[in-house]
Amino acid sequence: MLNRIIAWGLLSLLLTPALATAEPTEIVVRAKARDAKFIGTSIGGASVRIRDAESGTILAEGLTSGSTGNTDVIMKQPHSRYQEIADGAAAFRTELDIEEPVFVTVEVLAPYIKKQARVLATTQTWLLPGKAIDGDGLVVEIPGMVVDILSPQTHRYTTMADAPFEIRANVVMMCGCPISDGGLWDGSKMEVAALVKKDGKPWRTIPLAMADTANTFVASLSPEEPGVYQVLVYAFDDRSGNTGVDRVSFIVRE
Repeated sequence: MLNRIIAWGLLSLLLTPALATAEPTEIVVRAKARDAKFIGTSIGGASVRIRDAESGTILAEGLTSGSTGNTDVIMKQPHSRYQEIADGAAAFRTELDIEEPVFVTVEVLAPYIKKQARVLATTQTWLLPGKAIDGDGLVVEIPGMVVDILSPQTHRYTTMADAPFEIRANVVMMCGCPISDGGLWDGSKMEVAALVKKDGKPWRTIPLAMADTANTFVASLSPEEPGVYQVLVYAFDDRSGNTGVDRVSFIVRE
């Protein structure tokens, strides 16, 4: 009888499936500006959120940190298949303990500290237990440019006697990479202009020219009469499709 019980016990162990154990699984996520470098600490990083695609549960989140990467490797040298170009550039790294394959949604919001410019880009992938996505990792492209209107100031009150007014804007790539006349990111080949409204109605389009200072574009605005002026400055590069916008309004009195 005892032998029969032992035999049944051994058979049960053989027939019972092994319990799955969670395996640490590393994933590296990077945000790369279109036609530029990686988005890192210098411009506030990119916010990364990894969700279980089925349940929506957040599995990990944080900011990319690190440098924008090696300019020569990323922007100037030809790339071969499977070549890693990040070379230690900004990334978000996490390790998830998973027991079975998980389909995840990866959300990247960048550049995180620039609300008027940040873009939400998403992608999806399977994560397999113990199978790391490392090296360059999962690279998510972020299109656009960062535009900051420096002048006129928001909600400034002024008078016709102070005219003309300077429109001055700072424009950089989404990684913070500099734009200059004839540089790697050539401002002379980009279209930067102000769309001006007066009292809510279209009034004038004013092109901005590249200034001597890097990233800076300027123009003059000469109002013909008092009113509330809204200025939308856009930057556009038709070679990459990158676009950026910022807006401001100010009041001109007699």
